[in-house]
Amino acid sequence: MEIWINPACSKCRSAISLLDAEGADYTVRRYLEDVPGEDEIRAVLDRLGLEPWDITRTQEAAAKELGLKEWARDETARDRWITALAEHPRLIQRPIITADDGTAIVARSNEAVEEALARSRS
Repeated sequence: MEIWINPACSKCRSAISLLDAEGADYTVRRYLEDVPGEDEIRAVLDRLGLEPWDITRTQEAAAKELGLKEWARDETARDRWITALAEHPRLIQRPIITADDGTAIVARSNEAVEEALARSRS
């Protein structure tokens, strides 16, 4: 299992604490330093079952500068969104846990972290 985190994020720190408390075997990826490329973002989106705009932090300064709120949210704009996430990783919602069963989850709550743990144990 891998968890994408920003160490400054309280939700990320909470998820790590819960994983540690459960004795989970996981790898930490500081995605602001080890930035995922477009293909990797596509793969995680497939695992999440979400679209890029679903995992975009639209309140970030970069989102406002890019005018993301005005962008289309359909198949024709999908690549544009993915490029923006790769070029501005702060826009990626966090934490994201990729479970051992091939799925992924945006783990912003303890329940979501527990779901990822359950997926990785089955």
